[in-house]
Amino acid sequence: MKQDFRRSMGWLHTWAGVVLGSILFAIFWMGTLSVFDSEIDLWMKPATRLAPAVSTLPLESFRSSLEEAISAKAAFWNVTLPSDRDAVFHTHYGTRKKTIIRDIDPVTGRELPDAGTLGATGFIFPFHYTLNTELMNLGECVVGLASMAMLVLCVTGVIIHRKIFVDFFTFRPRANPRRLLLDLHNISGVFGLPFHIVLTFSGLVILGATYFPAGVSAVYPNTRAYFFDSNGLSFLSVKHGNPGAPVVSLDETAMRARSLWGGDEPHLVLVANPGMTTSRIAFFRGNERQVVVDRDVVAFDGPTGELLSRSPRLTPIMRAQRFLSGVHLIEFHHWVLRWLYFVLGLGSCVLIATGFLFWLESRRKKQGENFGFRLVEGLTAGSVTGIILATLAFFIANRLLPPGAQVFGLERAALEVWAFYLVWIAAFLHGWMWPRRVWIGQSAAISALALTAVVLNWITTGDHPLHTLFHRYLWPVAGMDGVLLAGGALALLTAVKLSRRMQNGAVGSRPVASETA
Repeated sequence: MKQDFRRSMGWLHTWAGVVLGSILFAIFWMGTLSVFDSEIDLWMKPATRLAPAVSTLPLESFRSSLEEAISAKAAFWNVTLPSDRDAVFHTHYGTRKKTIIRDIDPVTGRELPDAGTLGATGFIFPFHYTLNTELMNLGECVVGLASMAMLVLCVTGVIIHRKIFVDFFTFRPRANPRRLLLDLHNISGVFGLPFHIVLTFSGLVILGATYFPAGVSAVYPNTRAYFFDSNGLSFLSVKHGNPGAPVVSLDETAMRARSLWGGDEPHLVLVANPGMTTSRIAFFRGNERQVVVDRDVVAFDGPTGELLSRSPRLTPIMRAQRFLSGVHLIEFHHWVLRWLYFVLGLGSCVLIATGFLFWLESRRKKQGENFGFRLVEGLTAGSVTGIILATLAFFIANRLLPPGAQVFGLERAALEVWAFYLVWIAAFLHGWMWPRRVWIGQSAAISALALTAVVLNWITTGDHPLHTLFHRYLWPVAGMDGVLLAGGALALLTAVKLSRRMQNGAVGSRPVASETA
């Protein structure tokens, strides 16, 4: 009976991984990069590589930008204040036709050159939970399905490994490829098991309203009302109003918000319906010093400055939800934990990749020419090394494309995204058409592209690794270059070892453990 149960769990573990492994790898890969999304933005937007200001500009310095939004009849205007991860101001307003985003020097107040990129916060982070597919929330639903599969994989993995802790301390680097892959799979699975479960579960909790809308509709008339209430934005539930109303001093209202927070600084200032009689000024407190995502929003009437509302205290259930959100989003500032998240995220990628590769090695002799086997092998190549190549292509396009570049009506930011998808598609095709040498070729390509990205950053900005290491505010750029060089070196080592294996008469291009690098 126990043996039959364990065998059924093994079947479920295998096929849940094979069917949804590609999506899971993309989710965890992009999520791992999102741990340092602000730092990647700094690499991709050289104009924002500024030393932190000793004292920042007053909010009234952005009055001209606010007036511009009023003239454009924007629905909102906001400014994001600098932090220790992002040294510049960001102004943002949107109309029905377009959205205007500007980066502002925190000392001089001058507008910085448009980077022409979505960066990590605009492309990599949204990809992590939407797959950049917004039609009818399809991307979020697919991510939810894959996340539930990940929980199933964690539970079934524990069940089918009777000696799970013994396996954790078992690593045989000189064993045959199949045994070596299984050892790596076990080690990465056991070591990161709490991380896999907590991060996957918290991701499902964050998007719970999307997956279970019946609970929301039972209490609220629509999702908009739920969003306003749960985020302390009920002050936005007003009519459009009449034009011609002034907006009171941002600095004076900010001072009153600080006094309510006990001296804490705002992270974001929002003006809704600017220039209208129903305009609202809202101040969002930062979350740098706490895990719980509680922005404690303070809202004032735009024309008069009258205090309208402050976010109510979180209920125990909502506080638990916000705690899980904080654990997942890691908005709090703790560099040791941030690096731990990054390493464990890479471990999750290793777990998924080795599971794929172990499945292939176990069936290569019997099913090597089978269509289904070839399909999974191509999916594995595109999912593992392919998405890494696509990400590197995204970075290289960012450094190669000139400012204001346009091709076939596509602007610079869109061209970077196209570079990502075209290279990703090419990696899948390569895996299906030339499976024997796919791992050697794509590992070598990763090494070449990683080095190219570092060199292009040096050529286009002058910020070579030695320069960035000696300037504290450029350490994120140095870290980005360092990770690229380390990943490129591991990929080159993999390509060399696989090439030697093939030359020595190994069958096919059997992947080994280091391919997951």
